[in-house]
Amino acid sequence: MIVRTLKENVDERFLTHRLRASSLAGVAGGVSSSLLFAYYYFVRQDPRWDLLAVAVLIAVVKLSALAYYRATD
Repeated sequence: MIVRTLKENVDERFLTHRLRASSLAGVAGGVSSSLLFAYYYFVRQDPRWDLLAVAVLIAVVKLSALAYYRATD
């Protein structure tokens, strides 16, 4: 009964908003980790390679998904 109610209440707009929100969150995470890496690298002279790895990983996943969806669409 609960599953049926959820299927009736979830529509295309909800899924589109969820897609946009998670895309925006990924971009915000990549930008913030890049800025934090730049701060540690240029201001503190102590590079944090884990922050750079997170930023690169987010960019690679985002571009890979974009290329995959472009190729299969």
